[in-house]
Amino acid sequence: MKKLRRVVVTGMGALTPIGNNLPDYWENLEKGVSGAAPITKFNAEKFKTRFACEIKNLDVSQYIDKKEIRKMDPVVHYALITADEAMKMSGLDLEKINKERVGVIWGSGIGGITTFQQEVLEFAKGDGTPRFNPFFVPKMIIDMTCGMISMKYGFMGPNFSVVSACATSTHALIDAFYYIRWGKAEIIVSGGSEATVNESGIGGFNALKALSERNDSPQTASRPFDADRDGFVLGEGAGCLILEEYEHAKARGAKIYAEIVGGGATADAYHMTAPHPEGLGARNVMKEALADAELSPDKIDYINVHGTSTPLGDIAELKAIQALFGEHAYRMNISSTKSMTGHLLGAAGAVEALACILAVYKDIVPPTINQFKLDPNIDPRLNLTPNVAQKRKVNYALSNTFGFGGHNASIVLKKFED
Repeated sequence: MKKLRRVVVTGMGALTPIGNNLPDYWENLEKGVSGAAPITKFNAEKFKTRFACEIKNLDVSQYIDKKEIRKMDPVVHYALITADEAMKMSGLDLEKINKERVGVIWGSGIGGITTFQQEVLEFAKGDGTPRFNPFFVPKMIIDMTCGMISMKYGFMGPNFSVVSACATSTHALIDAFYYIRWGKAEIIVSGGSEATVNESGIGGFNALKALSERNDSPQTASRPFDADRDGFVLGEGAGCLILEEYEHAKARGAKIYAEIVGGGATADAYHMTAPHPEGLGARNVMKEALADAELSPDKIDYINVHGTSTPLGDIAELKAIQALFGEHAYRMNISSTKSMTGHLLGAAGAVEALACILAVYKDIVPPTINQFKLDPNIDPRLNLTPNVAQKRKVNYALSNTFGFGGHNASIVLKKFED
């Protein structure tokens, strides 16, 4: 049997509602900055929710040729922008690596919904004659994200997309981790992107009664674990990680930021949109991730929870943590960075994995902001890192993501040691 190989992180890229690059993203996480504000992308006056966590001050033409921009949906723009930042950070020399051993595994929960909406609206305005953009299908399909990244850099290794709603990019990272671990690739560009702040995105989630309607105070609307939470805040953006086989990274003198040591995937098998009330699937996926990493629960220092700010989800996840970790649950830090970024859906896992990597690298836990009044159903002994970042030694971090359809994914990140 082949020996499993170590997998490390050598590059990162972020495009988020609180920072258009990795340093700005981390700085605002540490400061506890909210990315929520009134929607600017369309007239939301008639919608129940009129705010979101949008990307701000982004000029896509600074990153992508103007002729190419119109051939892609924003979900692909975001992917390419973060991949570019991560590639530069990694220091990879495209002339010296074997591109047949470099892959791209990327995800999006919804994909090119902006393109789909635009094309359908244009068709509906007409006389029924089909006049569709020739790029309609390529712009819309989810796998175009990883396809375009591979074409830009010439990477010919494993290349596919993952879709599991809000667990998507965590599943993508786990798949990338396994491919390198098993010797199927040396390097994989992995992550997720999402671009759903539009009429159909906001309207669809409003119809589900999933979004906060706190229009009078957008910045305080995402409030995980708070007694007065009323739903999540929709976000957009992307996160990218360069995963690399340890010996390959070491041989080229790469800077290593963290190591991935385990992953887990389970299903609730319970409900289309609601979590299992006792967090059974969440407990099982964390248990699976720890077993894969060969860790006992007391080794985890920090959990970046799914923590969307929904009444049912937050409670179920904390129940799962207490059931699995027992007394150690009170010695860990727990936080939801969605309180700042909003919920990036399929991109959430990658963006939150970046938060975990930097927490491990810097020994700082980002906060859960907007903690005003703890839900009385939550054990007050849990350290939810309320409102202010906390310094502590973080050797191991766990990142949770859960998606509609009952999909659960957890990944374990470790402080790198040679």
